[in-house]
Amino acid sequence: MTMKKIAWKSVIFTCSNKSKSSSLPESDIIDKQVVKQLASFQRLSLSDLSNPSSPLSADDLSNSVIGSKLHVFTLAELRIVTANFSRSNMLGEGGFGPVYKGFVDDKMKPGLKAQPVAVKALDLDGLQGHKEWMAEIIFLGQLRHPHLVKLIGYCWEDEHRLLVYEYMARGSLENQLFKRYSAALPWSTRMKIALGAAKGLAFLHEEDKPVIYRDFKTSNILLDADYTAKLSDFGLAKDGPEGEETHVITRVMGTQGYAAPEYVMTGHLTTMSDVYSFGVVLLELLTGKRAMDNTRSGREQSLVEWARPLMKDPRKLERLIDPRLEGQFSSTGAQKAVALAYKCLSHHPKPRPSMSEVVKALESLQDFQDSFVGPFVYVVPNENDSKENFAKGKEVTRIKEKDSSEENGQRNHVSWRHRVKLPMSMITYSDSGLYKKFVHSLNSPNHHKEKGRDK
Repeated sequence: MTMKKIAWKSVIFTCSNKSKSSSLPESDIIDKQVVKQLASFQRLSLSDLSNPSSPLSADDLSNSVIGSKLHVFTLAELRIVTANFSRSNMLGEGGFGPVYKGFVDDKMKPGLKAQPVAVKALDLDGLQGHKEWMAEIIFLGQLRHPHLVKLIGYCWEDEHRLLVYEYMARGSLENQLFKRYSAALPWSTRMKIALGAAKGLAFLHEEDKPVIYRDFKTSNILLDADYTAKLSDFGLAKDGPEGEETHVITRVMGTQGYAAPEYVMTGHLTTMSDVYSFGVVLLELLTGKRAMDNTRSGREQSLVEWARPLMKDPRKLERLIDPRLEGQFSSTGAQKAVALAYKCLSHHPKPRPSMSEVVKALESLQDFQDSFVGPFVYVVPNENDSKENFAKGKEVTRIKEKDSSEENGQRNHVSWRHRVKLPMSMITYSDSGLYKKFVHSLNSPNHHKEKGRDK
């Protein structure tokens, strides 16, 4: 069944004249289907609002069902919020344009509490434009979920297009996962982020009118102070297939390394395209490697191509998991997470799990605590060894660590966190072994002889 297109004016009129709808003449522009749709709180989609004969204006947007849920800011107000878009407040810049940190007080807008915000300004010369800006408002202006970033308001003034979001203290997953010279994200935190992002996608897919995110990647997953993941940037999002339709045909867009192979080949977009992209992000969380890295050689430039053979063999788990975790992860949990990623990354869409199934699988992995895969080993240095031997042993270890890191496709960075392996002449004991040797030495005849000499 094909749904009739809805004109903007009918949406606006219905919103602002609810009490008069029963007395409207039959010749009025209000469509009964529109009234029924709004009465049932059904989400308005991009296709519902695409009417070339009735272009949307700034006033239309502010008076619409969508605009009524958002705060409308002036450019002057956002200059105050961001300290005149100061570079010191700049959080980053993407395809849409620069993003600034700001602060709104409780006196700026009625009903808006004082809080830090993120203000995204459309770059008129950038990769995205008014259409993507409008898509962001249409989707996030209606959709509310704990794992979707909250859109607070917008500014449409002359050629200026700005969006105001809740502020996410820890920035993007991309920065947290791949930031150099910082502590690695713990295993439990990675699984929490994966679950949160999966819940956000599952919510979009299970809407009455499904939404296909289309650009799921680490830079579009934002984290709050508690590492709660929220999806942002809906500029490329599309309404999913309805009724008997199985897919949406659209121009191939997205980010290299994340797009599903069938979407790249045919332009056929489904919710399973998002599932594939989720598998890529999950693999990034597991390995600590980027989806695409041109600094790697040959086949290793694509993370999926490099990891696929390793994912089939449980014995190669240690080669797959991020070495920066230093063994602090659950082996059982890691194996299950790898198996889940492998299913999501299936070459064909049908074998892939739905996002609700992915959520259930990840929920079962939240109870696995960070733990050492191998036993703890205590190293007792031999005081008789020379400093030269000690330095030699340390140098040999550095060479081995360098070879190991190059094998895993990563550069080796010298830091205080490098383990120091002592020379072979230095004796290695486990805790229990050290205790047994100590007790044995107390009971030995030589120990009693030396004790008698002391007397």
